[in-house]
Amino acid sequence: MIKIKNHLGTIGISTAYLRQLISNTAENCFGVAGLNAYGAKQGVYAVLKKENTTKGVIIRQEADELAVDLHITVTYGVNVGAIVDSIIHKVNFVLTEQAGVNVKSVNVFVDEMTN
Repeated sequence: MIKIKNHLGTIGISTAYLRQLISNTAENCFGVAGLNAYGAKQGVYAVLKKENTTKGVIIRQEADELAVDLHITVTYGVNVGAIVDSIIHKVNFVLTEQAGVNVKSVNVFVDEMTN
């Protein structure tokens, strides 16, 4: 649970909801082939449970803002810089508009390229 203070008071938002929202947004960007499991916890979870749609999404709360890390696979032959910029802007917009949270940073790590 992420708790954020704003002009309305304190709001609690489920991390599962935020991970799913970020995952769906990133995967629907042009050129993204998928998200990659990152770290030991996500790696073990990916092995045990084959269908993990939020792998590769790491959320950290810093004061009343969120820092998001995404680990992605991109399609070969596309402009990686444009894809990364698109993901950063879309994730920032979706979190601000749909979840009502301030975003400190969105970091995108390209782990693989695929055909």
